[in-house]
Amino acid sequence: MKKIKFLLVLMISSVFVMSGQESELNQQALLRHYIGTWYSTDTITDTEVGANPSIKMTVEPSINAENALHVKVFEKAGNTWQTILVELISYDKTSNQIVALGTNINHGSFVGSGRFLNDSLWVMKDKDFNGKPTLDVKFEFKSLTEVLLTGTDYKTNKTWKVKYIKQNPKDKQIGIQLVSVRKKMLDNPEKTLNELSRMGFSFIESFVYDIGKFYDYTPIEFKNLVESQGLKFKGSMVFKDMLGKDDKEIMTWWNQCVKSHKEAGVTFITTSNNEIDKVKTLQDLERLCKLYNRIGKLCQENGIKFGIHNHTKEFKTVETTVMYDYLLNNTNPEYVFFESDLYWMKVAGINPVDYFITYPNRFLSWHLKDDTELGASGTMDFQKIYSHSEKAGLLYPIAEVEQYNFDPLFSVEMAYQYLYYLILGEK
Repeated sequence: MKKIKFLLVLMISSVFVMSGQESELNQQALLRHYIGTWYSTDTITDTEVGANPSIKMTVEPSINAENALHVKVFEKAGNTWQTILVELISYDKTSNQIVALGTNINHGSFVGSGRFLNDSLWVMKDKDFNGKPTLDVKFEFKSLTEVLLTGTDYKTNKTWKVKYIKQNPKDKQIGIQLVSVRKKMLDNPEKTLNELSRMGFSFIESFVYDIGKFYDYTPIEFKNLVESQGLKFKGSMVFKDMLGKDDKEIMTWWNQCVKSHKEAGVTFITTSNNEIDKVKTLQDLERLCKLYNRIGKLCQENGIKFGIHNHTKEFKTVETTVMYDYLLNNTNPEYVFFESDLYWMKVAGINPVDYFITYPNRFLSWHLKDDTELGASGTMDFQKIYSHSEKAGLLYPIAEVEQYNFDPLFSVEMAYQYLYYLILGEK
């Protein structure tokens, strides 16, 4: 037992000696777990924030999404929040550790240092400006949106525990395409939707619809599930092959599809043409446009918007005509909008802004996507593209991640952080 205690003391000592595992951890990326708006639970066993939380903590990036986190801790005083601690936390590349500088309501300034010991355990040690230890804090991330803080106060020799749950703001109305967490949605949809809601996403665009069901739920069941987690079921992406099939078969399928989506209360349906390689003539495109107009009219009659999603092949030519241009020119704007996948446009060598200017108000929905996590490639100029969002007619910005450097949920949270703080911060 003495040996175990000695090892634990060594593990959280002020001079950190990295293990092999720790040296391989991406300390800078893991620090992003802390970003967000957190509220204390009534007890450390609670799984939800109570009606009247006593502590609020905001952690916002100041330089980029991975560095210079500005932390404010507030305590409830009557009907107002009183600031009790302010702190700047950052990753130091030279020492490969996390450092902090802060002060509290009692004028007690401190410096701190520490690191993640594994993907979910972060330890910090604070000292005053005389070098005297003041506080050790252990952060145990139970999930990406739930953390237990355990503090040991050197002055009083007392230990305290506070559990926080993340409840990020939803004022910028950022959506998430559920293909980003497809496996997690199939494994545990309730837990996944709960995490997405806490992260700050406002609405979802679903990805799994089949014969009147969403993720094996009836329309009403899925609508209720989504809304019970604090999200809105606004969008749904569906797939139906149409080339080589007769109109009656196609419209029978779409009638059922629209009926199911109306029951689920969705705002818009989008579709992506997986048969685009089969389009060989303008006559093929003309037929598709006629079908899209019929489907769009059907959706409109049921209070739903209908949109076409692009990948790269839509920008190829058929009989010297760019297919995407033909679709835009031959679908009725009253019935059909376009969902711009900004990443696939870039891959195709297309500047989406050119289309926004030429076809204003046709692009109600965007997929905000990058090679991996949003902003990771440095090649997607989301700031410039967003400056044309009003011209495009954007109503539904949707984050999407399909290639990951981290756990998919962490990558998705990074997308929210990037959009909320860096792209939409002043909007």
